[in-house]
Amino acid sequence: MLHSLPDKSDIEKAYERIGAYVHHTPVLSSKSLNKLFGADLYFKCENFQKAGSFKSRGAINAALALPSSLTINGIATHSSGNFAQALARAANILNIPSYIVMPENAPKVKVEAVEGYGGEITFCEPTLAAREKTLEKVVERTKASVIHPYDDYDIIAGQATATLEFCHEIDNLNILLCPVGGGGLLSGTALSASYFGKNISVIACEPKGADDAYRSLKAGKILPSVNPVTIADGLLTSLGEKNFPIIQKYVDDIVTVSEDAIKYAMKLIFERMKIVIEPSSAVPVAAIIENKIKISDRKVGIIISGGNVDLAKISF
Repeated sequence: MLHSLPDKSDIEKAYERIGAYVHHTPVLSSKSLNKLFGADLYFKCENFQKAGSFKSRGAINAALALPSSLTINGIATHSSGNFAQALARAANILNIPSYIVMPENAPKVKVEAVEGYGGEITFCEPTLAAREKTLEKVVERTKASVIHPYDDYDIIAGQATATLEFCHEIDNLNILLCPVGGGGLLSGTALSASYFGKNISVIACEPKGADDAYRSLKAGKILPSVNPVTIADGLLTSLGEKNFPIIQKYVDDIVTVSEDAIKYAMKLIFERMKIVIEPSSAVPVAAIIENKIKISDRKVGIIISGGNVDLAKISF
């Protein structure tokens, strides 16, 4: 278990640890999109990851890093969906119970996935306070060990392995775009870009209706997410205490995008690349669409974080 900021060797060890349990996801490109935006775009497709998102990397890394004495009663977390199913899958692999607290408005497709991996779900009101209070009650009952969805160094190291792969596959990226919710993916991405890349500018992308990370970076302190409203359901949480200092040091900027741009980005990627991405994944593409970042004639990496779409909630 990591008790401090992951260094380069920690991320390399995480990569070796999780190798048998996750996909080395492909990097795709599109000539039509390159022409449209006047840049070389490279998409790291974590929508093809186990359980449908990058969160399988952190979940299995954190679960494997726990000593067996702490997993005998199972593992528990709270999550709106992607980490929920990733942790339930990790527990299934280790043959231990998993206890997942989910908001009552969690996407049906993600609830069904958690159930499919054998996770025991407890629903709560869709607020962070309710999630945390409900999780405390679940842990009191089950004695399970809590693995936080993003505010955890082993989680950060696991998520960082996506960009480790990215940097080894695509040389000399100039810019790396990443969505931000709680900050687990962003902090891991920024660390790996620093350790394994060369002068990569890391820019986080966030919905205007859930812009706490943007406001926090400008304020120099964590400003909690309050009543966020966005189709990007994976980006509703506030930044973690362990994530924020990493973001402050290693992330160059955070930009925000509109809901219309997010929807259009999903549609554009589906039409041009024939792949399905969830709204959270579309946020970096939306930033390009809205010209929030200067990318002309640059090599731009984009983390496509997941592909778990609740089609009943999407209208193009």
